Amino acid sequence: MKKKVAPPPAAAFMPIDVRLGLTRAEDVAHRLGWGIMGTGEICRQFVCASREVAGATMAGVASRSADNAQAFAAEHGLHRAYDTYADMIASPDIDVVYVGTPETVHKEHCLMAIEAGKHVLCEKALATSVSDALEMYAAAERQNVMLQDGVWSRFFPAMEHARHLIQEGAIGDVVMVQADFDALYTSQAVTMAYGVEAKPIDIKVSGMAGGPGGAILEFEKNRFAVLTFIAYPSEFAETFEITGTKGRITLEQPGHCPTALTVRIPPVTPSRYMGGNTPSPLQRFEYPLPDLVGIARPFVNQQGFYYMTEAIHRCLASGLRQCPQFDRTESLHLLELFHTITTLRKRNPDLDL
Repeated sequence: MKKKVAPPPAAAFMPIDVRLGLTRAEDVAHRLGWGIMGTGEICRQFVCASREVAGATMAGVASRSADNAQAFAAEHGLHRAYDTYADMIASPDIDVVYVGTPETVHKEHCLMAIEAGKHVLCEKALATSVSDALEMYAAAERQNVMLQDGVWSRFFPAMEHARHLIQEGAIGDVVMVQADFDALYTSQAVTMAYGVEAKPIDIKVSGMAGGPGGAILEFEKNRFAVLTFIAYPSEFAETFEITGTKGRITLEQPGHCPTALTVRIPPVTPSRYMGGNTPSPLQRFEYPLPDLVGIARPFVNQQGFYYMTEAIHRCLASGLRQCPQFDRTESLHLLELFHTITTLRKRNPDLDL
C-alpha cells in the first residue's frame, strides 16, 4: 500500500534543510531500510511514527532476547527479528540504525553500526561524556556515514519557526531564556536561543540530579537563562520563553515538543508598562501533529518523531551527514552544558537557588 505523504508546510516555515536549498522536500520518499536496536517503549513509539514516512521501511529489530525481538517485530510489522545486534547490522537490508538502547551503551552500539558502514540515529542523550561523543563523531566521519543526535524536538515546525525568528533578529538580541521540563530539554532551549558560541560564565543549581530543582545560567553582556526541572507526574506549566530586546517568543505547553508558539513584538518600546500598560500585539501560530501518525499510549506529542525521520531521509538523499536542525557542533555544546549542570547537581544536592 502506498503511504500517504503529509502536505508540505508553508514556504516561510519549511524545515531549514529545505528552506536553505540543502535538500528537496520530495526526498522524504528516498528509500531507506531502518534497523531498530532495542525493543523498549521509546523504540515502539519511534517505529509507530517513523514507519509512516514515505520512504521508510522498518526492515528489522534486534534485541539480546530473541523472544523480545520476535514479539516486537510481530506487533509492529517489521520484516525480520534478530537475536544479536551484530547480525542485524550486517544485513544488507539495513541502511540506518536507530539506537534506542540505554545511554550507558550508546557509544558501544553506535560504534558497532558506524564501523559496519551504517548511518545512525541515536536516542538522546547521545553519550555519557563529551569525549565519548567526539570519538563517535570522529568514527562517523571516517566511515562517511551520518551520526545524528536524536534531539527530536528540534524538528517540530513550531521549534523551527522560533529558531528562524531568533536568527532573523525578530525579537532583537536574546537576553533571557526561561524553560521548564528536565535538564536536557531545557538546556537545548538555551543552545537554540543563544547559539553555540555562548558559554555560561556562571551556573547556580538546586536540587538533586534526577529530581525537581533548577539552574540559573549567566552569560556575558548581562544575559541569563532560568531553567526549572519538574518532577513527574506534574501539572507544571511546561513552557519555553525566549525574551529579546525587541520582543518575546513563547513555545506553548509542552514547550519541549510544541505545536504552537506566540510572538509578542511591541510597536515602539519593549516595555508594555511605558505605554499605559497596553499589551504587545500577539501573533499565534499553530502546527498540529501529523494526522497520518497513530500511536497507542504515546508519550506527549511523540508523533513528532515523524518530523525527524523525514529530515534524515531528505538529508541522506542529498548526501548530507548531519541535519542542520541539530548538527554536530550544537550536539556537543548541548552535551557539555547538560553534563555540567548534572554534575553540579550531584555535587551540591543541598544547594538552594
